[in-house]
Amino acid sequence: MKKSDEAEILKALDSGKMKLEKPPKKLLTDLATATENTFRKDRRINIRLSSHDLLGVQRKALQKGMPYQALISGLIHQYVEGDLVEKTG
Repeated sequence: MKKSDEAEILKALDSGKMKLEKPPKKLLTDLATATENTFRKDRRINIRLSSHDLLGVQRKALQKGMPYQALISGLIHQYVEGDLVEKTG
């Protein structure tokens, strides 16, 4: 979205030409369920990593301001959902 688009939307809101609607209760319920299912950690695994890879993950997590376990879990989730894809060629 361009800044001009944002400005146009804000102008329409300010002038009353556009109004915000409250989301339907079902949508909020569905989103809450999806969030709970996405972030629920109900299984524990143990994996072995090289020292080099573990230090790299810890360094990246520190840069992002998050625990390294959360970074690893997030990467796995992104891969499973198809948001993180393998590089080909």
